Amino acid sequence: MQFNRPAAWLLAALLSGCGLSNPIVSSHKTPVYQNERFQSDDTFSRLFDGPVDEVCEAARRTLLSQGYVITSAPGGSVSGRKRFQPDGEVHVEITFNVVCVPDGRNDQVTTAYVSAQQDRYALKKNPNSASLGVSALGSISVPLSSTEDSLVKVASETIPAGAFYDRFFSLMQRLAYERAADK
Repeated sequence: MQFNRPAAWLLAALLSGCGLSNPIVSSHKTPVYQNERFQSDDTFSRLFDGPVDEVCEAARRTLLSQGYVITSAPGGSVSGRKRFQPDGEVHVEITFNVVCVPDGRNDQVTTAYVSAQQDRYALKKNPNSASLGVSALGSISVPLSSTEDSLVKVASETIPAGAFYDRFFSLMQRLAYERAADK
């Protein structure tokens, strides 16, 4: 089978325009996992003086003091959630997860690992329509319409390390030391 040159060029242009090229090699966006640094300067964890139970209790009290609802608190971990509505049609939910791990001699030093996830929901209006037929009057149809609103998740991300976690750890440390001083 023989192709003439213009037809071959046209075929090559069509195939490249359809996105049949290798997405790994020619992608303009860096894959998300490539941004994972795995370096020790990230601030998703802090070291605290005190046993696991006391440090996790400080984390629980920190979340409670800021209006979070504690969803679970088994030994060595705490999870909490808080909901926001910054706009009439936007709903945001932050979920915190704290894991406390003994670190050091006699379990008197604990590392607290914290991660928070933000989910964003938007209001979606679904139109519903129906018709009403009355057979005694003939074929009269009256259109009935309504809308049904529902929240749809539009984004979800782990909140990146930074000032957000610094504020959390700062309050947590203050509460841990206040509790230790009361003993």
